Order: sequence, then C-alpha cells, then structure tokens
Amino acid sequence: MTNYVIRKILSLIPMMLVLSFLIYLGIELMPGDAVDFLIPPDALSTMSETQLNEMRESLGLNDPFMVRYVKWLGGVLHGDFGYSLQSGVPVATLMKNHLPATIELTVTALIFSSIFGILFGVISALKKGSILDQMLSVVGMIGVAIPQFLLGLICINAFALHLNLLPVGGRMASMDQNFFERLPYLIMPALVLGFSLTSGVMRYARGSMLDSMGKDYMKTARAKGIPEWRLNLLHGLRAALTPVVVLIGFRLPMLIGGAVVIEEVFQWPGIGALFVDSVRAQNTPLVMMIGFFSVLLVLISSIIVDIVTAALDPRIKLS
Repeated sequence: MTNYVIRKILSLIPMMLVLSFLIYLGIELMPGDAVDFLIPPDALSTMSETQLNEMRESLGLNDPFMVRYVKWLGGVLHGDFGYSLQSGVPVATLMKNHLPATIELTVTALIFSSIFGILFGVISALKKGSILDQMLSVVGMIGVAIPQFLLGLICINAFALHLNLLPVGGRMASMDQNFFERLPYLIMPALVLGFSLTSGVMRYARGSMLDSMGKDYMKTARAKGIPEWRLNLLHGLRAALTPVVVLIGFRLPMLIGGAVVIEEVFQWPGIGALFVDSVRAQNTPLVMMIGFFSVLLVLISSIIVDIVTAALDPRIKLS
C-alpha cells in the first residue's frame, strides 16, 4: 500500500507539468492581454502604442510564451506564486483568503450528497417497485435535469425571501465566528450544490444495490438463514459501495465547477467568483494558481478513490 501511494504521488509530477502548460497555453490563446482589461476603454483610446508597450514590458507580457511559462513555473517551485495583475496583491494572500470558503462549501456538499445519495439509493433498491421507489426516482430525475443556478434562485426566493428561514447569501467572517455560527449561511448553497450529485449517486447506488442483491452469494447467505437486515447491510451494501465510491470520487470535478456558479448566485466569497473575474481580465498568475490547485485536488482524489475501493473490496489489490 505504501509503495503504491508513493508511486502515485510521484506520477503526479509529470501530469501537473503537462496540465499546467495546457492551462497557460489556453490563456495565451485568448484574444487580447491583461493590459486591455486593466485600462478603461476611454483611457485606452488616448494612450499611444509606446505607452502600452512600456506597460506590457513592466508586467513581463512582452516576453515570449515559453519564457513567461518557465518564469512562472520557476517561481512556483520556489514558493513564489506571483502577484495579481489587477490588484497587485500576492496570489498566495488571495488564495489564503478565499480558498477556505470554497473548501468548506465543496466538502459539505460532498458529505451531504454522499450520505443521502447512498441512503436513498439503498432504500429505493430495497423498496423496488413501491410508491417510495417511484417518488425517489422522480426526485433523482429532477436533480439531474434542473440547472444549479435556477435551483439556487428558487431556494433563495422560497427559504430566504418568503419564509425568512435562511440568509440570502454571503458568509460570516471566519476570524470572528466558528463553523456552527456560519452554518445558516452554508446550508442553502451546500444543499443546492450537492443536490445534483445526490441524484446521480442515488440512481447509481440503487442500480448497484439491485445488482449485488441478485448475486449468488446473497442467495446462498439467505438460504443459510442470515437475517435480512444483516444480509443487506454487511454483504449487499459493502459490495454495492465499491462502484458508488468511484463515482463520488470522479464527480469531484463537477463539484468544483459547480462551486463557480453557486458562489456567484449566493455571493459566497470563494475562489469560484475570483476565478471568473481573473479569467475575464486574463490575470494569468491568479488563473494559473487556481487552476493548478483544482487539477491537483482532482488528481489526489483519484488516489483516494483507489485506496478506499481497495479497502471496501478485498479482491482488489493495489500494485
């Protein structure tokens, strides 16, 4: 197990290099540059080409593409993430201020969707063909079909504006309040973000549970007189969880992408909204750091999925 984890971690290095290069190349292929967004249009029309070139030179934008990429990569390896081209604030400071909010939101949504998705999926499988099964199937279809931004606006209108049960949006300052004091601000965005993932996990868990319940070893165990609850919980559920865990792990990129939309709708001060603004302004240092972190998180999640899958199913050997 230890050797496997070490090899997987070492394999992240070439993958991160390739992906970081592709992200940098994607920013390079966008029309214009950061100077076009830093200067207001009325001021831009009055500036000469010489002034614009001097400004690009001061920001290092006149260097060839590969030179700029190597400089950025060298800075990252030395712990220098650069400065925001828009505000001049160190990228590390911006990430430190916004990253905890995004982690808090995505982890809460992931826990919520995993618990309730597996729970409702198993219940639906055990009650196959019943009214409850049909109702859960309808809810699952709605969760997959409805856009997250629309669901967010519906929830704000219902629970914040009409019922006045939850705040409209925002997030209390983490330095002054603990997690439980911020919980009312977190509930609605986390539920909306996790709802579509819950629906997918629920449908997948239902199919996986039905498949495991029809296996020969389940029939043999039932014939030996093992209680039904123990049979479903210890044998059926454990076998059904293996593909579900894989699904949850590889849905993590969807959570990260969905956080961008949810943070805009609920004015959640995470890196999602920061990423949108930095892409629009071609703020390369900030875009690269957010993209670098997102890619790293997805790659690490794939390692965790492999380890958890091997722990659930003893037939799987990590080698």
